[in-house]
Amino acid sequence: MQRHDDDDMRRALELAERGWGRVSPNPMVGAVVRSASGALAGEGWHEGPGTAHAEVMGLEAAGPAARGGTVVVSLEPCTHYGRTPPCTKALIEAGVARVVVAATDPNLETSGLERLREAGIEVVSGLREAESRRLNAAFERHVTTGRPFVVLKAAASLDGKTAAADGSSKWITSEGARADAQRLRAWADAIVVGSGTVLADDPALTVRGEAVAGARPPLRVVLDSSGRVPATARVFDGAAPTLVATTDRAGEARVAKWQRAGAEVVVLDRDPAGHVSVDALLEHLGKRDVQGVLVEGGATVSGSFATGDLVDRVVLYLAPLLLGGAAAPGVLGGEGFAPVGEGRRLELHRVERIGPDLRVEADVHRDR
Repeated sequence: MQRHDDDDMRRALELAERGWGRVSPNPMVGAVVRSASGALAGEGWHEGPGTAHAEVMGLEAAGPAARGGTVVVSLEPCTHYGRTPPCTKALIEAGVARVVVAATDPNLETSGLERLREAGIEVVSGLREAESRRLNAAFERHVTTGRPFVVLKAAASLDGKTAAADGSSKWITSEGARADAQRLRAWADAIVVGSGTVLADDPALTVRGEAVAGARPPLRVVLDSSGRVPATARVFDGAAPTLVATTDRAGEARVAKWQRAGAEVVVLDRDPAGHVSVDALLEHLGKRDVQGVLVEGGATVSGSFATGDLVDRVVLYLAPLLLGGAAAPGVLGGEGFAPVGEGRRLELHRVERIGPDLRVEADVHRDR
């Protein structure tokens, strides 16, 4: 490893993150180019489908200075022709001497690293690999399994209540925490809520705020097994695409009203409780290229995803507030896990303060 490699990879990952909420179904990728003398020559990031890949953007910025130099890139360069030519071809033609890669790309049928080595380019891989894989966890999950990566998000009081006993929930957390949650929405290809949330809060489920300006609107998914949600709800306002996932319990008249309001409707299997099967929903969403799913539903929906072992990551915003009340809802409903040893284990990734609140991010621990 050379002197600048680690700093350049850190920068490449920062650049990659500029594609947050803009590049799906492609991965977020950043690249840094140094000349043979070690001078910073160019950098780039993938801005969205159909645009130049990060390596090409960096090479174009560097120009002739790339020859004999080093390209540090957060994901393995592609080898195939798609909307753009292969990045391996661009790197070879630019005459670079070294390529440093964080993570390999599970989507490649032919190894980009091997192609570069065959061309006489020195290849170093695995630098900050875990950070790169975490950034593109949804991309990797979808490529390897065909199913989405699921993030469960909730805002709660310090004693775990998502609303008071009277049902009021605005606002448990601070403006800063709510702004951070908008960034999660921008990441998602789809936001999932239940009919109870729509009836209680009438949310728009759109991405708002300067920090996520330009992010493409995620698909709004409403789970309504029996046709409770009226077609006048804000999720039918046309500000973003809407999908209603229902069952054969919903009447044809209600389905027709949803469709006339501009929503797509899909009829899925029921779970044992008679609700929309969230497992069937994820199967459906995966087939339509949805990679990242954000679950913002209430305790019933969140509980269905959790007890079905369908949650991959949890982001919990905790306010310094006690609500109490036996009737006040918590983060997860349903049957839960019992005894304690059967509870779903999490691996804490980050705990940080956002204003007066705590933001807890944890991954679901799986042995497999």
